[in-house]
Amino acid sequence: MEFRKTILLIPGLFLLLISPVFAGPPFNTDDPEPVSFKHWEFYLSSIDYFQSGSKSGTLPHFEINYGVIRNVQLHLLIPLNYLNEGNKFDYGYGNTELGVKIRFLNLEKNKIQAGLFPVFQIPTIQNENFSNNRLQCFLPVWFQKSWKKLTTYGGGGYCFNPGINNRNWQFVGWEAQYDFTDKVTLGGELFYKTAATQNSKGYLGFNLGGFINFSEKFHFIFSAGQSITGEKGIMTYTGLLWTI
Repeated sequence: MEFRKTILLIPGLFLLLISPVFAGPPFNTDDPEPVSFKHWEFYLSSIDYFQSGSKSGTLPHFEINYGVIRNVQLHLLIPLNYLNEGNKFDYGYGNTELGVKIRFLNLEKNKIQAGLFPVFQIPTIQNENFSNNRLQCFLPVWFQKSWKKLTTYGGGGYCFNPGINNRNWQFVGWEAQYDFTDKVTLGGELFYKTAATQNSKGYLGFNLGGFINFSEKFHFIFSAGQSITGEKGIMTYTGLLWTI
């Protein structure tokens, strides 16, 4: 069984994180390593993003990944979103996230990998709080290098983000993590994301987090981080992962 060692979550604007998510759990920077052939990953998770006067996130979101053939993973994410501003509370569904991860380089001797992971946000239910009813697409390239207990990976991509007042945006990020024991992995990430709307700003951010392996199949994933420049906010992620 191959378990993807991705552990961190990036802070950002609610509309960039929840609609679209465009992330490998539980963070934005992803790795090129797909789920093993005929294996599954099931996630039950929640994101919370805090800004002055507002709180938003997913409560919860469900994710499924499947190794459909060797070096290829199918991806589905279903988010139940919420937005709390003052006395106003909205809860609902907007977009369905579909993607396919393709690893095109796997040098096992040198432990170097590279892959593509196009992800699509598909409008499913008309809801102005959680969807602009336009198809969005994120096209990233990811790279990874490992040395025994240390793994580092990252890359970047371009998002086609149609809609009134929207901008196409770019993302670059890099992460490093260390397996302290067979039960605990911790690490950190630095990233930059350009503005996704006409009246927003690009921002630099970091995050710290990790995962705890209760067993070979059950894992607890957690993280917290914040932006350094641009839009100020703090975000947390908690989730359970079941691998089979």
